Amino acid sequence: MIPALATLLACQLLGEVVVRWASLPVPGPVVGLALLLAGLALRPKWVETIKPTSQGLLQHLSLLFVPAGVGVMQHLQRLGDEALAIGVALVLSTFVGLAVSAWVMIWLMRRQGRRDGR
Repeated sequence: MIPALATLLACQLLGEVVVRWASLPVPGPVVGLALLLAGLALRPKWVETIKPTSQGLLQHLSLLFVPAGVGVMQHLQRLGDEALAIGVALVLSTFVGLAVSAWVMIWLMRRQGRRDGR
């Protein structure tokens, strides 16, 4: 368990280093996950060593939202002050996400139809 956890944390740290070094506008853990994915693709036997630890972390994933909830509670006044902007951003981003998803689905269906000869 310790080596697997050390591997996961090393990937996260490496992601942070890459992001800071290259000044990328992406969170370090996201780059770390991409690096972990590349490592697992290159060495598939690593999956079996990391799998139990990652499953254990995923079982307790809800605990990781506690700090975010505390942060929201500490900034309720600011959230109230900017409720309109937050609401508009949420509604617009939802509609944009739905529209892009629908467009991609239509594009893929048309592409699949051409491939099937329809």
